[in-house]
Amino acid sequence: MIDAPLRLHEATVPPEWLDYNGHMSEWCYLLLVGDAADAFFRHVGIDEAYRAAGHSLYTAETHLHHLREAALSDRLAVPLQVLDVGPKSLHIFHTVRDEATGEPVATAEQLLVHVDMAAGRVVPMPGALHDRLVAIGAAHAALPRPAEAGHVMGIRRR
Repeated sequence: MIDAPLRLHEATVPPEWLDYNGHMSEWCYLLLVGDAADAFFRHVGIDEAYRAAGHSLYTAETHLHHLREAALSDRLAVPLQVLDVGPKSLHIFHTVRDEATGEPVATAEQLLVHVDMAAGRVVPMPGALHDRLVAIGAAHAALPRPAEAGHVMGIRRR
């Protein structure tokens, strides 16, 4: 059975993550979801040995949405949802949640591409990896699509 969503990473906000306003600095949200993505990669088999063999997933695009402040010592969980899997790409969505309240603190949507690092180009994933990701995506297909997914940034004009 595959968890939907996958909960593979959590962290407690340390003092060095605080900005001059006394809440979690924006760069830390990217660090947090990057760590969650790395935990997911290891979960599906993209580990040090996989990268040493010359392949990896690279981030092509990330969209962060800051929903509320996180403060010192807040315990944050980062469940991950697979939105789509292509032969060469992966679309994932993170929801950073406050463990105490369950409330979302931020979201991050990422598009990743599978790369042959020596050639410096995007290539298809090996069948076994692609199959694992497709299975997770199928388990996550029953989850509601996050409202923030696919959001286009811009100033709203009336």
